[in-house]
Amino acid sequence: MTRLLKVSLLGVAFAGLLIGATAHEFVPGSAASSEGQTPADLNLAIVVNVSNPADKLSTGELRRIFLGERGNWPNGRRITIVMMEPGQPERASILREICQMTETQFNNHFLHGVFTGQLLVSPKTLATPAGVRKFIFNVPGAIGYLRASDVDSTVKVLRIDERAPSDKGYPLHVPPRPSK
Repeated sequence: MTRLLKVSLLGVAFAGLLIGATAHEFVPGSAASSEGQTPADLNLAIVVNVSNPADKLSTGELRRIFLGERGNWPNGRRITIVMMEPGQPERASILREICQMTETQFNNHFLHGVFTGQLLVSPKTLATPAGVRKFIFNVPGAIGYLRASDVDSTVKVLRIDERAPSDKGYPLHVPPRPSK
């Protein structure tokens, strides 16, 4: 790859990170407020396309996927990472519990990885749970996350460390949505 092309790609990646890194106020959607949410609704489900043969992942495997260190599913299909926008509590939970990074560290990880060629692509960023579901429904190699209460039949939920979001001891949680 020529130096000019690398510099151009870096500029595009950096601009995307700057745009994505701006703070966004969380605005409750049409889903239930924190009133009436059960503890299972506060669990964060890891979801993939229904055709994906994977049924479960360990927390370590999930971390490698979300950091772009694992690029393919066992069937050879390319993994496409789907993330919510910065500032969303679901994203903050994934960064904290899975990636073990701050937003800035995560952005720097992908900026460095794309620039050096160690990572081929950055995560796809979407604004809403409906957008995440639709993207994953349409992209067979996609993986993302949703509140358990936002999951529907268009996506497949993976077990994490042998546990489903409804199981006691499930490792991924998100704070309750604020009341209106």
